[in-house]
Amino acid sequence: MEEKLRQEPSNLIKIVLFGPESTGKTTLSQQLARHYNTVWVPEYAREYLQDKWNNERKTCEPHDLLPIAEGQIRLENELSKKTSDVLICDTDLLETKVYSEAYYIGYCDPVLEKYALQNTYDLYFLTYIDTPWEADDLRDKPNEREKMFKCFQETLEKYDRNFIILKGDKKTRLKTAIKHIDKLLKA
Repeated sequence: MEEKLRQEPSNLIKIVLFGPESTGKTTLSQQLARHYNTVWVPEYAREYLQDKWNNERKTCEPHDLLPIAEGQIRLENELSKKTSDVLICDTDLLETKVYSEAYYIGYCDPVLEKYALQNTYDLYFLTYIDTPWEADDLRDKPNEREKMFKCFQETLEKYDRNFIILKGDKKTRLKTAIKHIDKLLKA
């Protein structure tokens, strides 16, 4: 099972959109992929949990986290073979770890935690909570956005991840993100 959570090696610049729900990660992932003519890795948890909701009317439970993590890395590994320079990831296992700890009283499966910390990315864009909340079947913490943002920021700081906080409207965020990715591409 552990092999299913391991990133395959690559020379790509890997970018992660990271932060609380409904902060524009998917929109920005798609915009960046278009800009760089590359692929983006969607958030596997959305598909998995939407199917669970549609079929069982149940939300995420602790036993769902490892299958979600496996699906996320499988997607990332598959899509990393379809580009040559930059891979845009709508999320990563570190985000799954943050949600696990937030929802399950500080608990994160040790295997998930191991790979959340071991898998590597070149840059994280931490999306701020200055975007309008958009409700859907899966989002459930509209009043805890500030608390969740702090959890995400503290996690990036604790594990010494390279990150930039993105604030502002879609155009401003995109421009800022492009500036930082371009620096990595030129390095």
